[in-house]
This record gives sequence, structure tokens and C-alpha cells, in this order.
Amino acid sequence: MNQPCFHCGEPIPKGFSLFVAIDEQEQPMCCVGCHAVATTIVENQLTDYYRYRTENAPKGVELVPEQLKKQALLDEESLQSEFTYHEGDFKEAILTVEGISCAACAWLIEMQINKLKGVVRINVNATTQRATVKWVDSEIKLSEILIAIDKVGYHALPFKASDVEEANQKQSKTFIKRLGVSGILMMQVMMIAVGLYFGAFTYMSDTIHVYLRWTSMLLTLPIVTYGAFPFYTGAFRAIKARRLSMDVPVSIAIILASIASCWATIMQTGEVYFESVSMFTFLLLIGKFLEFRARNRAAEVSANLLKLMPLTATKIGDNDQEEFVVARKLVANDIVIVKPGETIPADGVITQGESPINEAMLSGEQLPVSKTIGDTVFAGTVNGDGNLLVEVKNAGSASFLSQLIRVSEASQAHKPKIAELSDKIAQFFVALILLTSIFTALYWQQHLPHEAFWITLSVLVATCPCALSLATPTALTCGTTRLNRAGIMVKSGHVIETLPEINAFAFDKTGTLTTGDFVIDQVEILEQSLSKESALAYAAALETHSEHPIAKAFASFRDFTVKCSNIVVTPGKGITGNINQQEVKIGSAKWLVAESDLAKFASYPCVMTINGKISALFSLSDHIREDASELLAELKSQNIYTAMLSGDNEAGCTKVQKQLQLDVMHSQLSAEEKMKIIQQMQQNHKVAMVGDGINDAPVFGAAHVSIAMGSGTDIAKNGADVILLNNHLNTISLLRNVAKKTQRIVWQNYGWAFGYNAIVLPLAVCGYITPYMAVIGMSLSSILVITNSLRLLKVKKG
Repeated sequence: MNQPCFHCGEPIPKGFSLFVAIDEQEQPMCCVGCHAVATTIVENQLTDYYRYRTENAPKGVELVPEQLKKQALLDEESLQSEFTYHEGDFKEAILTVEGISCAACAWLIEMQINKLKGVVRINVNATTQRATVKWVDSEIKLSEILIAIDKVGYHALPFKASDVEEANQKQSKTFIKRLGVSGILMMQVMMIAVGLYFGAFTYMSDTIHVYLRWTSMLLTLPIVTYGAFPFYTGAFRAIKARRLSMDVPVSIAIILASIASCWATIMQTGEVYFESVSMFTFLLLIGKFLEFRARNRAAEVSANLLKLMPLTATKIGDNDQEEFVVARKLVANDIVIVKPGETIPADGVITQGESPINEAMLSGEQLPVSKTIGDTVFAGTVNGDGNLLVEVKNAGSASFLSQLIRVSEASQAHKPKIAELSDKIAQFFVALILLTSIFTALYWQQHLPHEAFWITLSVLVATCPCALSLATPTALTCGTTRLNRAGIMVKSGHVIETLPEINAFAFDKTGTLTTGDFVIDQVEILEQSLSKESALAYAAALETHSEHPIAKAFASFRDFTVKCSNIVVTPGKGITGNINQQEVKIGSAKWLVAESDLAKFASYPCVMTINGKISALFSLSDHIREDASELLAELKSQNIYTAMLSGDNEAGCTKVQKQLQLDVMHSQLSAEEKMKIIQQMQQNHKVAMVGDGINDAPVFGAAHVSIAMGSGTDIAKNGADVILLNNHLNTISLLRNVAKKTQRIVWQNYGWAFGYNAIVLPLAVCGYITPYMAVIGMSLSSILVITNSLRLLKVKKG
């Protein structure tokens, strides 16, 4: 028999002779395409792929010119804008990669693409078969990245939610078919088994006895071939990668039991266990299907989010005429009409009308939020009963919803340490089971030969670590799903592990402990030639360029006849600009006032200078969040250290401190000063930083866990680990509780998995457990782990 192709495993055509030197050994190839792919792998020193892969690569197909043309089309800016995110000279996109079957495939793609000049990073998720790639557009094009992926034997295209849903449905249907076939045939085999058992106590002719055995065998064969096929492929991949998975002992048990029963039927001697084989194959398939559903839940979240985007929009044309356009073709500054009940097609600002907006897809809150002129609305949210005119700010891949999808993909690509530990333990445990089975077989072969096989089979099945493999992924999936439903987006994979260790919380003031909805209480004019109206108009003109919550207080005083130029925003301090040929600055007293006079003006949050001279002072008031007291009281009852780190003036901070009674308060801080205080706190504490996400990136980076409030469009762009999309401060309590209970349930799952095996293993070795008892126990063990994890979906605030 000819040796198969080393790359794809397909037969080599007669007379075809083509080889590639892999690890100093000539390996045969079946076609020019496989030869080209294998050569690329060798030239890039990636031959470890062949050592660690768990199944053959897809057949290498030469990239024909037509393929290259299609991929080159993706470089067109008009088409690329639909699925890429732009950030300066960088671009980022999510790709669906066909042909990924294991972690070795993901590793090969990452190693190959990360070598390309211009690629910043690529993360491949083997579970969802997606890749997130970021590149410098001036150095490399997307088509070149796709071609490079093709060269190592995989095919990539921009991610589409519809394609993902279709693939998941196809796989789900296949599972259901296997379950249906196995379940129906198993019931028939069980009915025949009843007849055989009763025949042992009553008269049954040998002819009928043989007939029933042969019928059972024929009915069982589709179960152990078609039904059990996923276990065989999983075991084959694991063995090829020189690893051990739970599929290995399961496959050995099914194959040995089937062969032994078939031999007993053909030779008309010994016992048959077709009912046991069919039953535990069916029960194992149920467990496999539940695992499939659990592992794909996170992938469905992002796909479902993308489906919220509307396909069309009503745009106001040049002649004030309404026209239907494709929503993804909207650009900044377009004006769209959103009618009652319609989905908002892009991020924007309301220019006319008012209406309640359902933002449940972001915050988890079903209660609509009232929006009026000047308020920001987000793509995917649903308009209530009013007509709105919306000026588009961010559309397509730049929308907040698209950013959330990228965040979700990034968090899924991260593998927690606890999950890595689970994989290592499972491999060790499988090795222990196989060794125990060998010794069991040898022992009983000496003492009770006719029972040795079935006792060994029971050991293999009863101690299969299915529950151990499900312990972590089901708990993490259920925990993150519960948080998503409550409007909490976890961006970083380490959050669930780190949060239970947090014993100190640092809070920003404005927009975090307070609502951020400022109102101007008082305006004090110090320049005689300046009127109150002019001072407010100047301030409003400058503040329109700021994202700080204070800026919103001046919005109603905007006078569009006042023109600004040479705008410079100094983060954490204020804004500079030229108005009427004068240099006007507005910002904190610490920034604009000499240190000798600082005490005189420290109580004013906003100071305006014109040509370097203090000209106006603004007093503003802000309200403390209703849920801030509730959260801080709970943290205090748990002996958690609390601190306020604010850039606002001392008077405003002292007012908040008196009401909330935090352990320590710091005012008039720059971002750098906040970061230094966080670093000092970390000498004695594990610190979480909670802020509004505006100008706080360095502070977020310094904290062990960073939490951003959902009060601005820049939320998903900052470095926060968690985003409170619901904008409710007290949901931090739920976040902490879910993190703690997720860890607790993971360890409970481990405890049950190990405890069950510790009890069952000696009983099985001693021959007290039959194969069907073993499979029932093992399946119940897996179902218990899943049921225990599902409790996380009902976790409430602590």
C-alpha cells in the first residue's frame, strides 16, 4: 500500500513523486498544492506544527489568479470600512478561519503571520475558529495577510455573524442526528436485551437466541461507528499530538466492548454487552452535546450582538429628501431619520426630537432611557415612540457595538490559568486511568479470566474525566453570561481570577461616585469688559471640544457666532483656544492660577483666563449617585479599603467625602499623580480602580483590575478590564459576587470530579461496577458539574 500524503493524509496518485524534507526526513506529497504549503512551513522554521497537530491539514490548493483577485478586492477602502476598525495608521479586523481543528493549527497561523512585517499581532481562537488581526496599513495589506494564511493551508475571510450562526447550526444538527440515530437504535437493542435476559430463565431455542444476538449486533454497529465517531476523531487527534484526552479511554472502551461482543456473537460463545455499549455511547453523546453548547455560548454572544445592526437606514439627502440607504454605508455627519420602533443604525447625536431609547442590548436594563437634543445614541439600540433626527458620528466598524464585539473576541482568546491547570490535570488523570486499566486486566486475567475484560471495561468508562474537562469551561461561560445579562462586559480574562483577591477600591469622583450631570450654580466675572453671557459663550465654545462631564454643563450656552481656533486639549487640566484674537483658557485652578494665589480660587472647579489674566470663575454642582452609598457601605462591612482619587477641587471632594465616608480622599490630582498613589496602595493591597474611562488610561493600567463606567462613547477604547455598560455603580457588588462564586463552583466541580473518581475507581477495580453502571455514573457526574455551573446564571448581588 502506498504511503499517504504527509501533509493532508490523502492517497498519492500512482506515478506521482514529490517530496519535502521535514525534520531531515523526505516526506511524500500528493499534489503541487500540498508541496507548496509544506515548503512554506519548512522555510519559515515552523515544522513543530507537524509534531503537535492533532489531525491532517486541509489539502493544499494552489492560489489561482481568481482567488487572488477576490482577496485583493478586500483592500478596497469602501469595502474594508464595513469590517475593519481604524486607529491612526493601524487597522484591526476579525476573520473567520476555515480548517482550524485544534490548538496546533492556531499556533501555526499565529507563528506564521506574526513574522510578517507590518503585522502588530494576531490572536487565533481555535474554539470559535476566529482570528483577530491588527496591522499597519502602510506596510502590509489585508489581502497579503489572507494569502499568507492560505499558504499554510487555511482559508480566511472577514467574520460574518450569519456564517457563524450557520456553522453552529450545522454542527448542532449533526449532533442531534447522531443522538437520534443512537437513541432510537439503543432502545431497540435494550428491548432485545430484555428478551435475552428473560430467555435465560425460560425456554428459548438456540436459533432464536442466535437470531436476537445477530440483530443486536447489526443495530449496535451504526451506534459504535456513526454515533461514536466524534470520540474516535478526538482520540486520534490527541494521540497524534502525543497528548491524552478524555476521548482516549472512552474510545478504547467502546471499541473493545464492541469487538468482544461481536466475537461472542460470531463464535456463539460467551456473553454480549451490546445494550451496555449502545447505552453508554448514547449517554456520552448527550454529554458531548452539552459540552458543545457550553463552549459555544460565548461565541454566540458576539455573533448575536452583530445581528442587532439594522441593514437599512433612512437618510436625509441633499435636497432634504428621504432616501433608503444601506446602513453600513453611512458616514460621519450624515443625517438620518429614526422613526418610532426602528433600530438606530449608527452612533450619533440627536439634533431634533426626543424619545425613550431601549438600550437593553448594552446595559441589560429593559427600562427605556429618555433622550433629547444633544444626547448620544448608539447603533443597535431601539427608538421608542418619538421621531428623531440623528447626526452620525461613528458608523460601521467604528460604532460602539462593533467595539464591544472586538472586546468580546479579545476576552475569549484569553485562556485563564485555572483552565490551563484543568487541561494538565485531565491529561495526567487519563494516563493514570490507562495504567490502572492495564494492571486491572493483568490481575483479573490471572484470578477470574472470564470477567477480566468486563471489569477492565468498567474501569475505563467509570473513571473517564468528562466532569473534570467540563469543570472550568462551563463555570466560566455561565459566570460571564450572567454578567453580560446584567450589562457588565468583562474584557480581560484575568478578572474572574483576580477580583476575589481585591481588598482595596480606588474611585474617581466625577462621573463615578457622582452622576457627572453638572449644573452651573454661579458665574463670577473678574474682568470688567467681559459680560456674563460672553463668559458663558466663550466657555461653551471651548468645552464643546472636551469629553469631560463638566463640559456638558456649558452645552446650553453655546453661541455658534463665537468661533474658536487653535484648540489644544490638555488631558486632566483644561482647554486652550483663540477667540476674537485672544488666547482663552478654561480648566482647573491648579493649572491656571499661580501657586501663591491657589488657596483663593481652590473652591472653583472651573477658572477662565483671557490672555493670561483670570477673567471668570464658575461654580458647578454635581449629585452623588444614589447607589454609591449602598456600594461603599457594603465594601466597608467587608473591611475593604476605599479611596477617592479626583482631579477636582478640594471643596467638591470634601463634600462627597463627608457623605460617603471613604477611608481616604485625594483631590486636584493629575493622571500621573493618581497612578503613583495606586502604586503606593499596591504595596499593601490588591487594588481595583473605578473610573469613567476618560483620561484615566495610565491609572487603569496601574491597577490590578480596572473598571470603567458606561457613561461615554470612549468606554471600549480605554484600557479598562471591565465596562459597566449599565452605568450602575452598585453592580460592582454583583461582579465581585459572580467572580467569587465562579471560583468557588470551579473548585466544587473539581472536588466532585476527583471525589467521584476516588470512590468509583477502587470499586470498579474490585469488580463491583458493571459497564452500564459505570456509564450511568460517569454521565451523571458530568450532568452534575453542568447543573452546578448553571447556578451562576441566577447569582444576585452579595
